[in-house]
Amino acid sequence: MPPLSSEFEIDCPCCGSVLVVDAHLRRLVSHRSAPREDMPALDDAQRILAAEAARREAIFERSVADEKGRGDALSKRFDEALKQARDEPVTRPTRDFDLD
Repeated sequence: MPPLSSEFEIDCPCCGSVLVVDAHLRRLVSHRSAPREDMPALDDAQRILAAEAARREAIFERSVADEKGRGDALSKRFDEALKQARDEPVTRPTRDFDLD
């Protein structure tokens, strides 16, 4: 599509992409990214997807193991607190009314 008379193109000095700006609207109309040299080839897509799937599975397995350990740690802390509560003498709580 040919650009309108109110549109102009700007080359980004940082990333090399091309921005099309409309002067009347004072808005960005379109953006074209610069070709990247580090972009993976389509032939590597299957390998990249398999590596990402393995990484996600490892993260999931680690989180499952952490959750199992978390439950054990919480039950251990609960048992210790319960034992400590049984050893303490039972006292009546002090109320504000009792202090007068």
